[in-house]
Amino acid sequence: MRSRPYKTGLHERLKDPEHIAAYLNAAAKESQDVFMLALRDVAEAHKISKVAAAASVNRETLYRTLSARGNPTFTTLESILKAIGIELYYRARPLPSAARTSQPRPAR
Repeated sequence: MRSRPYKTGLHERLKDPEHIAAYLNAAAKESQDVFMLALRDVAEAHKISKVAAAASVNRETLYRTLSARGNPTFTTLESILKAIGIELYYRARPLPSAARTSQPRPAR
């Protein structure tokens, strides 16, 4: 059995919205740079020019935005995520144990 290039397999997996979400969430836990590069992988899997058009940015701007040094505005990030079929959402983060013990207790 012949192996195939890593990027080819990755781009195939990045067609699945559930895989995209897991991939971006894992990357976001690493760092902003890793997240931006992962988002670029997703955009490449969906064809940069199509993502750029759907996100209402030009292709060159999208490449720059999705570089390790990219720093998109929140609006641009949302439009890119929407173009690849992903939504951004927030959830409560558990407080570290030290923070939980230092919070004032309600009066009785």
